Amino acid sequence: MFLVGAPSHTLPRLHILPLLLLLQTLERGLGRASPSGAPLEDVVIERYHIPRACPREVQMGDFVRYHYNGTFEDGKKFDSSYDRSTLVAIIVGVGRLITGMDRGLMGMCVNERRRLIIPPHLGYGSIGLAGLIPPDATLYFDVVLLDVWNKEDTVQSTILLRPPYCPRMVRNSDFVRYHYNGTLLDGTAFDSSYSRGGTYDTYIGSVAYGEKGYGTVIPPQASLVFYVLLIDVHNPKDTVQLETLELPQDCVRRAVAGDFMRYHYNGSLMDGTLFDSSYSRNHTYNTYVGQGYIIPGMDQGLQGACIGERRRITVPPHLAYGENGTGDKIPGSAVLIFDVHVIDFHNPADPVEIKTLFRPPESCNETAKIGDFIRYHYNCSLLDGTRLFSSHDYEAPQEITLGANKVIEGLDRGLQGMCVGERRQLIVPPHLAHGENGARGVPGSAVLLFEVELISREDGLPAGYLFVWYQDPPASLFEDMDLNKDGEVPPEEFSSFIKAQVNEGKGRLMPGQDPDKTISDMFQNQDRNQDGKITAEELKLKSDEDQERIHEEL
Repeated sequence: MFLVGAPSHTLPRLHILPLLLLLQTLERGLGRASPSGAPLEDVVIERYHIPRACPREVQMGDFVRYHYNGTFEDGKKFDSSYDRSTLVAIIVGVGRLITGMDRGLMGMCVNERRRLIIPPHLGYGSIGLAGLIPPDATLYFDVVLLDVWNKEDTVQSTILLRPPYCPRMVRNSDFVRYHYNGTLLDGTAFDSSYSRGGTYDTYIGSVAYGEKGYGTVIPPQASLVFYVLLIDVHNPKDTVQLETLELPQDCVRRAVAGDFMRYHYNGSLMDGTLFDSSYSRNHTYNTYVGQGYIIPGMDQGLQGACIGERRRITVPPHLAYGENGTGDKIPGSAVLIFDVHVIDFHNPADPVEIKTLFRPPESCNETAKIGDFIRYHYNCSLLDGTRLFSSHDYEAPQEITLGANKVIEGLDRGLQGMCVGERRQLIVPPHLAHGENGARGVPGSAVLLFEVELISREDGLPAGYLFVWYQDPPASLFEDMDLNKDGEVPPEEFSSFIKAQVNEGKGRLMPGQDPDKTISDMFQNQDRNQDGKITAEELKLKSDEDQERIHEEL
């Protein structure tokens, strides 16, 4: 052995002054010969394995850990740290080792292997070590250095990979989640978070294992090397972080608490691991904002957004799923990142929004009203521009009677008050459109965008009327209708009479209906006994019928 003042299994250095003086006298004449035949004057060092990377060499005063085999010139082993399964852990260059070993370790790299030949005067001299090392013995050591450090050392950090986007760095008191591989300085692995299938989660401010080490895997006084992949970082004081990725130019309204929003999102952890996506389901996420239906961080992050906006919402765990996480995709204490695309939002109290795009320059004395028959063109889309329907896909404009419940309520309202030739943009909230369930081709709770142009307008008829005269009806109505004067009016005579009134400009039928169908309905109403003809007793004007009904009610 080569320790000074070592326990019983080591080879102590002699401390008797006379003997030291004697050694100094004999040093020049003792020891193994050099290649030239002369005795060795210094340690012979053979570096038979040098690692490619050597960030640090042993210096005087360093603490080192190493293994060795010690033999004599004939190859006989006199000591080995391997036999004890214990590394030598000691400070070099301060007299605790034999001089030859102190010199032989200088400049070594971790994982370097050296063969040292130590002459007697740099080993145990002419005295030797009773029972182990004879006098004037040249010592041979095979040494592998496994660790080196100094009390002046600080933590050494080497960045292996830094992502191009790094909005925040770890600070003291932050809570971090990271994966790691832990090794000793020689590369011996002692632990890995990957083997446990989970990150290591902790507050910043912990230290290593000091003089005692840890269990059987981390020896005392060991330098530790950690290859760390930071998964996420947050501070308990963090709030929701917002980053606008794309903002539409025409943002006239921002979402507030109480609005109902439809949005797409990709949800990921800070390391980029995707845990959920609305796109994968081909369906938006629909919810009220600021009402507690979603995690608090998302509730906050969606407020203030514009329709069509894309924003990134970073949610710390105390505003997400906390220490426990949820399911098998969101671990405990995870920071969540949502890339959100706002499709639309509305408030249950919203009316139809009407914007006039074009109004004819000539005066418009009459506008569309309830009961009017109108013809119009339209394009219908979602607020994100997704095209749904268009009257231009058909041969003719759309035809409806306003107020007859033939179209969605919001469109009916938006068409009222228009002039012929006018164009409007209508934004119709879902409670005035297709509601929460949607319709064929229309998602549930969707806000609809219409561009409409009024092509024509005809005055409608009062409710319940199929035909009206512009002036008073003929005084001898039945006689005029009974064309062959036989006291009966069959369908043919009835139809000929009504059409003549229309052609002569004396009356008009309900617009937007098949004239023959309307006349047939009128005949059926007058043929009280359904015998296929109308008599004078059966024929009554609707105004007369309404008056009779009033008397009956009175």
